[in-house]
Amino acid sequence: MKWTLILLFANVLFAGDGPRLFYSRSFPGSVPPYFQVTLEQNGDAEYREAPDEDNPLKFRLTEAEANEVFGLAEKLDYFKHPLESPLKVAFMGAKTFRYENGDRKSEVKFNFSEDPQARELMDWFERMGESAEHRIELERTAKYDRLGVLKALLLLESAMDRKRLVGMDQYLPMLERIAKNESYMHTARARAAEIAEAIRNPKP
Repeated sequence: MKWTLILLFANVLFAGDGPRLFYSRSFPGSVPPYFQVTLEQNGDAEYREAPDEDNPLKFRLTEAEANEVFGLAEKLDYFKHPLESPLKVAFMGAKTFRYENGDRKSEVKFNFSEDPQARELMDWFERMGESAEHRIELERTAKYDRLGVLKALLLLESAMDRKRLVGMDQYLPMLERIAKNESYMHTARARAAEIAEAIRNPKP
């Protein structure tokens, strides 16, 4: 009985210690010069613009999105092999993929890879970064620059049309707040409502 209770306690204690993917890109001179994304298998994600940032932006991918990202990591053997291309190319930023699952950990660093699956996975994380940046800008303008809200909404809509956004539900609370707040311009309120509707009912 004693050992059963210990095992049950251990299972509860480590229940959240599941598979996790990490991506970072460091490219001085770009905007932002550094960012990192951590993704849990259940879709929970965190975005930081500094490794020691205390207040990361949190969002959530859909089950289908998370499954696709983790599926690509599996096809890459969870980063146990080099991804760097032998070609001499310009510096495009120092990138890191890392996989963690309990005591298991594997990591690979590269500047440029010719592997199509590595490039596809990198694009997923880059889109997560872009999605977070658009949300940060929308929240900033909504709080401090109400005249800039419409521009932030137009940029968000453009990124959405170009399929550069993921975890779309993360925008709904702010879009609804803008749409219902009469202190914003009517044009901005109407656009926020249109984008929210497009997120709730995407076109086939």
